[in-house]
Amino acid sequence: MVAMLFVGLAIFSGLYSTQAMLPTFVDELGFTPTEAALTVSAATGALALCVVPLSILSERFGRGRLLVISAVLATILAFMVPLVGDNVLAIIAIRALQGAVLAGAPAVAMAWLSEELDEDVLPRAMGLYIAGNTLGGLTGRLIPTGLLEFTGWRGALLGAAVVSSFFAVLFIILLPKQRNFQPKQLRFKSEIRAMVNHWRNPQTGLLFVFALLGMGAFVSMYNFITFRLIDRFGLPVTLAGLVFLMYLAGTWSSARVGTIINRYGHGRTFIGSIVLYALGVIMTLGPLPVLLAGMFIFTAGFFAAHSTASGWVGQAAHKDRAEASSMYLFCYYAGSSIIGAISGLVFEATNWAGFIGYISCFTVAVLVIGLWLHKTTTRQAAEAAAVAA
Repeated sequence: MVAMLFVGLAIFSGLYSTQAMLPTFVDELGFTPTEAALTVSAATGALALCVVPLSILSERFGRGRLLVISAVLATILAFMVPLVGDNVLAIIAIRALQGAVLAGAPAVAMAWLSEELDEDVLPRAMGLYIAGNTLGGLTGRLIPTGLLEFTGWRGALLGAAVVSSFFAVLFIILLPKQRNFQPKQLRFKSEIRAMVNHWRNPQTGLLFVFALLGMGAFVSMYNFITFRLIDRFGLPVTLAGLVFLMYLAGTWSSARVGTIINRYGHGRTFIGSIVLYALGVIMTLGPLPVLLAGMFIFTAGFFAAHSTASGWVGQAAHKDRAEASSMYLFCYYAGSSIIGAISGLVFEATNWAGFIGYISCFTVAVLVIGLWLHKTTTRQAAEAAAVAA
């Protein structure tokens, strides 16, 4: 569990290292907001494309080997991003390659936890892993933003790369051998069949849709909230970047959601989390104190929902769990890439109220998904109890 905490820190501090610097790319390098957002979407899009193939390879060659290779290559590429100059296409290309190699870690981390831990501790372990993801995302955003006060954008990204490398080394030192992994022969048709079967299962299929829509709205909000803070409230870039401290709300909620699930169940926890997520979106229309409170609630609600859904996928998929986890993550990062990129066009074409209306469409959709899942699982539990009686 501790090793997975550090791999989350290493991977996600690298994945989102450019997000807090989007206004800097616009002001200093002449990028459009959409081009700047592509430095994030390219990484998450490449990750989405690679997460399923790498998950399949892990079924044959093992989780640990893939995790280590991913961490090492990703940190090397992190040092290359600030060295390519101010060419937007070169930066986007390196970021895409970085996202591709980063895919190895999230592709198998959840499957590793599902295989190695008992079901009664899995929600807490999954919450700790997601907490590491949030802390990694926080450091990846705050460190370059803070360094902008003393250096240029290149120095800021180099500093972020050093921190990612440190976390990667700790992960490699702490990673234990997996005890329950059983390699299997790779058969393309059987892997495709497993993916299709997970989509045919209404529970896992809707959780995949949540990952797509929920993460798409989440990353879109964080891509452009700093523009709102700078343009509407006049905050300097370094101060606006402190909004990413709200990720600590996600760290707190994801680390504790396992206890709530054990008490109230996946369905109620999921719905409550999404309600907070939606409320936070609406609050960003208010004045600065209300906006900041809304971002706190929005972040806490999203990561609680994400942690709940991550563990729920592992339990709803009674076999081929690695494929189920990788499909969830494919949808998660596809949402980040596709919806995040489209959101740049929406942001440029409308005002903040229009942008929030656009984001709210996604929150309504995921709330409907949560209500359906809760109703279905409650009915299934009642039927199982009746059969047992």
